Amino acid sequence: MGILSASTGLTRYRAVEEVGDEVLMDVPRRLKSFAFVDIDHGLEERSFGWVCIDDLLDAEWHTAGPEKGPYLAFSLRLDTRRISPAVFKKHWLLALKQTQKELAEQGRKFLTRDQKIKLREHVRQRLLARSLPIPAVFDVAWNTRDNRVYLATTNSKIRTLFEDIFARTFETALEPLTPVTLALDQLGEGVRHRLNEFEGAVFAPGRETTQ
Repeated sequence: MGILSASTGLTRYRAVEEVGDEVLMDVPRRLKSFAFVDIDHGLEERSFGWVCIDDLLDAEWHTAGPEKGPYLAFSLRLDTRRISPAVFKKHWLLALKQTQKELAEQGRKFLTRDQKIKLREHVRQRLLARSLPIPAVFDVAWNTRDNRVYLATTNSKIRTLFEDIFARTFETALEPLTPVTLALDQLGEGVRHRLNEFEGAVFAPGRETTQ
């Protein structure tokens, strides 16, 4: 999802520790060390890494560098190769029937458990070779002045993936900026006990909450 889209969902973070100048000056090299690796011609089911925010095909930053004024901007690309259960079941049954037919011609009746496992893996590999990975891109903007980081998604699985690769790339952990975290920043630790007593509520126009 793009940060410059007409509308987008954002997850906000802050770096847990102060990021030093030696890290900020080394950002291009660090991004390339964890850059996206294409899997179009392989059998891998997933690949992820950093790419240029201006071009999802550019994992070398030839198009433009990540520096955008006080921000560092780049994207997390995730390619996933999937085989639907229905497609796998169809081709597994076709392969099983063909194998059973060949065994019958040899005077044998059954496949062993190991043979079935190998056949299933063969079918899976064959289908993977015929499937193109589906790309997804999630933009990242990092304000280096206040160490705020913005990720253009609210998907929990993508957030977990992003937090892990960000920590490995820049050697600093991220803390999600929740409403409680923001309130503590503004009001101080003295109000933590009051904030912990708050309960979530769902607001829907035209509805009354039944007690």
